[in-house]
Formats: sequence, structure tokens, C-alpha cells
Amino acid sequence: MSDTPKTDALMARGADFLGSKYAILCGAMSWVSERNLVSAISNAGGFGVIACGAMTPELLDTEIAETKSLTDKPFGVNLITMHPQLFDLIAVCEKHAVTHVVLAGGIPPKGSVEAIKGGKNPAKVICFAPTLALAKKLLRSGADALVIEGMEAGGHIGPVSTSVLAQEMLPDLSADHLIFVAGGIGRGSAIAGYLEMGACGVQLGTRFACATESIAHENFKKAFFRASAREAVASVQVDARLPVIPVRALKNKGTEEFTATQREIAGRLDREEIAMAEAQLQVEHYWAGALRRAVIDGDVENGSLMAGQSVGMVKEEEPVAKIIATLMAESEDALTRR
Repeated sequence: MSDTPKTDALMARGADFLGSKYAILCGAMSWVSERNLVSAISNAGGFGVIACGAMTPELLDTEIAETKSLTDKPFGVNLITMHPQLFDLIAVCEKHAVTHVVLAGGIPPKGSVEAIKGGKNPAKVICFAPTLALAKKLLRSGADALVIEGMEAGGHIGPVSTSVLAQEMLPDLSADHLIFVAGGIGRGSAIAGYLEMGACGVQLGTRFACATESIAHENFKKAFFRASAREAVASVQVDARLPVIPVRALKNKGTEEFTATQREIAGRLDREEIAMAEAQLQVEHYWAGALRRAVIDGDVENGSLMAGQSVGMVKEEEPVAKIIATLMAESEDALTRR
């Protein structure tokens, strides 16, 4: 018999869709959401998601194979829609019979959803929806589930808070569709609230970034443990012609350097040395490199410390299984007290 029957009941649709014990997705964090953390989350009953980011098809092929060697449970792959080799990456996912593909970073390009769902090993498609109108469009276009993510989240963010998105979108969508809520979730009591509002599950990133199984550098984890919610700030856009999706990270020299990088890229646009698409890609490459410096090399001054505002609730390194068990117990306690 389950210790968390009320939470299990509210998560049933999401867990069935994912094929996992709990409808708890791990957000795809570049350099962090790799084979070790992803397999640990899936093995603990959650749903791990590989962050493909700027990987080549060859690197993704290896990452999926290595993850499969560490878990026999389902896991997903997060692909960035603007990746120049998106369809090659989709083919790699199909080769390995990945069960779920998450499309992030923009509206899926023409044919991408069909390619994921129509191959020899069709996968489920999960998309991010920042507005109700776009959510409905994505569902009509073939998305099997949506993640609505508020601006409290770490990494790339939109302008609206999780609580407002949930109030706006769940009443319209949750009865007939699978909607996961993300952004700023650090306690199980918040999970309970969103489940009661109609969410089929949740996604957390920051809460898992410093798990024992996370390969993030000791310096990176210590920066999280020291940080408060107000230190996780959104990046600033310096040129209206260069639409940069804001990124939430702990403030350091790296955040200041990004402002300078934007000015440099905007200058190259002025001189017509690069096209707009290339300019945006250069911004993404900057983040990939800056994040690696912090996560892998431990350079927490100059690297990017992407973190959500829930970082203030991350105080120590814990095994993934303990994190998930704590979240589920907190959710159950909240539902029971109701």
C-alpha cells in the first residue's frame, strides 16, 4: 500500500503518461541533466530528462546509450527547437526508442512534431506553453502534453509567474489535456496545490541540481547552498533588435559579462557581419559555454549559475531518492491537512 495515496491519485494521469511511479519531471539543465542525474531520478520513481542543449547527434547518441545502461526505467530527451541539427537529433531519439521528447526554446519548426510521433519508434511530445493561446495551438499541432513554466524558474524564462499561469491555463486545459506545472517549486506543499488546481504533475530543476548524483562541481553546489531567492536574477536585454530570452541565474561577474556580450553581438548586427538567426545562436552558445564553466569547471565567478528562485530552499546535498520521497511526503501531508 502506498504511503501517499492522495498525491498518487492526483498524479495518476501524469504518471501513466510518463510511465513513471511519480509524475515528477526533472527539468533539463544543460551539463547537469546528464546520464547520472537522469538515471537516478528515473530509478527513484521520477522522470529524468536529458538536456541535449548544444550537443551534436553523436554526443546525444552516446548520452542516451549510457543513460540506458544505468536505468531500465523510461526517461526523456529535451531538444532545443532552434538547434541546426534538430531533425538529426530526433532521428537519434527514434533510434534509441526514447519514449518522450521535450521541445523547448520556441515554437516547434514545421514537421518536427510529426517526425517525433511518426517514426518506427514513435515518442510522446511535450512542449512548453507560455500563453493560453499558444498552448491551444500546440495541442492542435500534436503536442501530447504541455509544461507551463513561470518566471521563477532557472534558465530561460518568460515574463509571467507560475501562480498566474496556473490560474489562467489550468481551468481551461486540465480537464482534457495533460498539463505539468514548473517554476519556483521547492516544497511538496506547492506540488499539492497545483495538483488540486488540475495539473497532472510537476517539473523541478533547481531542487535536483545539487543532488548527490548530480555531477555539478562542489563550488557550484556551495553557491546554491549559500544563495537566497532574491539572488537568482533575470538577465537584462540591452538591444531591442536582438530579442534575447531572459535567463535567471545567481548574480556574479558572468551576468555582467553577458551584458557586454550582447552589446558585442548587437554591434556585429549593426555592421551586417552576421544575420539575426546567427546572432541568436551566438547568444545560446555563450550560455552553453558559461554554464559549463560553472557546472563542470567550478568557476562560479565567471560562469553561469542558472538557478530558479526556489534556490533559497536548497540547503544541502541529498540523494535523489530522498528528495523525491520528501516532496511526496510533504504533498501528502498538505493534502491530508486540507
